[in-house]
Amino acid sequence: MIMKAIWNDQVVAESDETKIVEGNHYFPRSSIREAYFKPSDTRTHCHWKGEASYLTLEVDGEENEDAAWYYPEPFDAASHIQDYVAFWKGVEVND
Repeated sequence: MIMKAIWNDQVVAESDETKIVEGNHYFPRSSIREAYFKPSDTRTHCHWKGEASYLTLEVDGEENEDAAWYYPEPFDAASHIQDYVAFWKGVEVND
């Protein structure tokens, strides 16, 4: 099934290879539309996945700060989501 991440009426990621972890669809980094993303300095820590880095979405001049996250160097238990990106903050993920 092809999953899409949509924000501000734009598809920002699309893939049939998402991985579901804790109810979130993680998209392969190669499936995101990089033009809509910019790096953020925000970092958080998960006790079993490791340190998360964030990305801010910008679509049609509107920003959604830290709307996407990923684990650049996850702990071993989460190594299967390295180079995968998940969404929140109003980003719709559906098929």
